[in-house]
Amino acid sequence: MLRGGPDVTFRAAPTPSPSPSPPESVVNRFRSVLPLLTFVAVACASGAPPVAAPAPAGAPDAKMVAKAHAIHDRVLSIDTHVDISPAQFRVGMPNYATDLPGRQQVDLVKMEKGGLGGAFLIAYVGQSTDLTPASFARANSQALEKFAAVHRLVDSIAPTRAALALTAADARRIHKEGKKVIFIGIENGFSIGTDITNVAKFHALGGRYMSLAHNGHSQLSDSNTGERDGVWLHHGLSPLGREVIVEMNRVGMMIDISHPSKESMMQTLAITKAPIIASHSGVRAICNHSRNLDDEQLRALAKNGGVAQLVAFNGYVKCNADAAARDAARRDAIADLRKQFGITATQQAQVTAQVEALPNEARNRYLAAQEDITNRRYPADAAATVADFVDHIDYAVKLIGIDHVGISSDFDGGGGVEGWRNAGETFNVTLELVKRGYTEAQIAKIWGGNLLRVMGEVEKVAAGMQKKS
Repeated sequence: MLRGGPDVTFRAAPTPSPSPSPPESVVNRFRSVLPLLTFVAVACASGAPPVAAPAPAGAPDAKMVAKAHAIHDRVLSIDTHVDISPAQFRVGMPNYATDLPGRQQVDLVKMEKGGLGGAFLIAYVGQSTDLTPASFARANSQALEKFAAVHRLVDSIAPTRAALALTAADARRIHKEGKKVIFIGIENGFSIGTDITNVAKFHALGGRYMSLAHNGHSQLSDSNTGERDGVWLHHGLSPLGREVIVEMNRVGMMIDISHPSKESMMQTLAITKAPIIASHSGVRAICNHSRNLDDEQLRALAKNGGVAQLVAFNGYVKCNADAAARDAARRDAIADLRKQFGITATQQAQVTAQVEALPNEARNRYLAAQEDITNRRYPADAAATVADFVDHIDYAVKLIGIDHVGISSDFDGGGGVEGWRNAGETFNVTLELVKRGYTEAQIAKIWGGNLLRVMGEVEKVAAGMQKKS
């Protein structure tokens, strides 16, 4: 999940009064699609009749598409990282069982439309630098609220359409019953505080994987974000973090290393008795971002028997060496522009309100300058596509083998690429795999078989440890 990021800009347009602005984090997550939306708006405004686009070179023929559909219908596809908002899990309508409007990327309707068989819904909490009992208590409460939301979905909202999987066997059974397979993942061990018994409590509530950190160092582990400034809190895992690794093995909870630092990951591998996962990371050799895994990490993960769930997150799929400097320059330019016009707010909704309150002439000058900064002086990279995403899969399969690669989206937390913008477009990933020559057996492994293998092995390790204790 992404939090924060470059400031979002907005455009002048003769539109009706907008609905209340979304939170800054939500707006930021979708900045990469603004150029596409602008193109569509211009095309629609032109008044020209719609023209069917020519089939691109190398487009799959009908036979290949039919083959991909048949495979997609048969395999169990599992997305290992989907963020949620408890407000969407009300018993009243609309809720997660309906086709939620706007930028919502996952709900049961979209899963059904796209043939997505299952998903890990995430009990995410943000990271605070305040590592105190009060801060831990708040994080714990936030996580429990999301656990409760998922339970409402499977128990009260849509019990005939979705069910909670606690084991790998559960997942296969639920899929055969024609229901969507729902798992719970925990993003950021910050929510367990310093009470190690919370690991077992979260497991009892259905939590089947947990990362020990997120964007910032936790009480358990350093985060990948330490690469930005070279500041580390633990130089890997904390003593408590090491104990938590053992406890996760004991209860049967998969260890997720997507956000912790590389040093934390390597220390985890030295401790764990069970395979681990990276729930939503990319290949660093393709996109040099600290959230991605380098070749050494990928090989170590495979040696452990784990699985790298590669993520369709634009900024982790496609990047360039100059992106960080460009984004920083863009942020600085926007900050200078806001200062010139007396825009003092820091949250996007308040920034928008202050800009809208400017006199017409000043507002137009502000928007024109902002457009120049974001679209001409410091333009974003072209959006990543499904093909770009599958390039990561290809690379990892060649490096570490078909048995150690999986798929995730980070939908509703910043994820999505052109062609897989929401769960309703999930088939396009399978189609791209078929185009590249992957067999049905290989696709079944990538889409969920490898993840369920790891989950089953984690269950066996836990059973053995509990038998000895």
